[in-house]
Amino acid sequence: MTNQQQLQHLYWRAGFGPRPADIAANLSPRKALRQLLHDAEQYQPLAGATMQAAQQQAMTPAPTPDLRQDPQAPTLKKGQMTPAERKEQNRQIRGAFYAMNTGWVERMATSPAQLREKMTFFWHGHFACRVRRPDAALQLNNTLRRLALGKFGDLLLAVSKEPAMLQFLNNQQNRKQRPNENFAREVLELFTIGRGHYSEPDIKEAARACTGWGYDEQGRFAFRERQHDDEAKTFMGRTGNFTGEDILKIILAQPQTAEFLTTKIYRFFVHDTPNAAHIKPLATAFFQSGYDIGDLMERLFSADWFYAPANVGTRIKSPIELLAGIKRTLGVELADKRPLIVFQKALGQTLFQPPNVAGWAGGRSWIDSSTLLFRLQLPQVLLKNAEINIALKDDENDIDPQMARADRTFRQPVEAKVKLAPLGLLLAGTPEAQQPARLSEFLLQAPIRPDNLQLVQQVAGNAPAEGRLRTMVTSLLSLPEYQLM
Repeated sequence: MTNQQQLQHLYWRAGFGPRPADIAANLSPRKALRQLLHDAEQYQPLAGATMQAAQQQAMTPAPTPDLRQDPQAPTLKKGQMTPAERKEQNRQIRGAFYAMNTGWVERMATSPAQLREKMTFFWHGHFACRVRRPDAALQLNNTLRRLALGKFGDLLLAVSKEPAMLQFLNNQQNRKQRPNENFAREVLELFTIGRGHYSEPDIKEAARACTGWGYDEQGRFAFRERQHDDEAKTFMGRTGNFTGEDILKIILAQPQTAEFLTTKIYRFFVHDTPNAAHIKPLATAFFQSGYDIGDLMERLFSADWFYAPANVGTRIKSPIELLAGIKRTLGVELADKRPLIVFQKALGQTLFQPPNVAGWAGGRSWIDSSTLLFRLQLPQVLLKNAEINIALKDDENDIDPQMARADRTFRQPVEAKVKLAPLGLLLAGTPEAQQPARLSEFLLQAPIRPDNLQLVQQVAGNAPAEGRLRTMVTSLLSLPEYQLM
């Protein structure tokens, strides 16, 4: 692989793709990784989840006053509101989530802290959580961001005590003599050690240890001692008067937990098919480091096998990686942010709305007949302001499920600005006939098929001089090869 190919591979996997300036700098992959790690040291919380902010940032004008002046106050129950008040509350909640969503996509595309945002995105799927409280969802997201590259034990404990997660997994109802096992089960199965390494009695005992874990009306973790089972428990072969914190420490003491996490990270950042020869040494070092996530990622991105051809251009971009990558590479700016939400829903991945506690399946599940067609049409929409006409699926996970088809239909041109000048500089000195091939080397991670290159050359040759670069870029981004990274 050339130095440029290695750099592009690193920028796509450790972030949301390269910009022309990143390639023009011509750093070595080792120096580029050091820069990514350095930039990731900065933590800046994502903002924008208060209901008053939603009032200002919602996609449609607000006809009635804010229903919740206190963003921390619990939402009113259905029986306490008129239909009009309920509709207005849903509109404001939706506006808050939309503001958070589009703000995060913008952060992914522009932040220097690419690795921190990419790790936050990974943990967003790993610790999948869906709640109706925008402030609680944002608080969890910023906890993931703040601890994304620290010690996994700190991250696990903090997430386990987040009101959003406790509510989503029903631990608010987990009480002495009436244990609720949902939270304990998911912690073991999905968040830490994985199936086959614990028993049903372990789940029951872990649930007993986490009794009394809840949150107050201000959105803060609250330990309700009266609801806690303080009798002896036997968990993973050990007996004691364990608390929830003790249970997490026992799980982390198992080397299998490090292997489970490393395997999941490998599948996300390297290849869908795990390679035990690569994972075992990483997992051992991860365990011995006290679960240092930053150290694990540095080892992974420094490994020779990370840059092997078998691992380059072989992963299907998730919808978020696709959208954020186009925005980052081309500096895309939308006059109206709402289409970003429509794109996500049409492609099957909406931030803050995972399908279930297991998160998004990823891999080949991203592609079906409808999503592939829209993926290939998206560059025309963004670069040539083409009109889109989409009837979104009725999604039970949405804030407003069972909407009428007319309300789920989005039909309008998308006004977008694209910065093509940096790409023009990248092509400076390249003969016109060779520009499609040179541009494909930057925009595509998978080698372009000869017939597709010929097609791009033909389209570029027929384009007027002032629109030639835009035509080439649009054609290359519309190829199946662009779906891979």
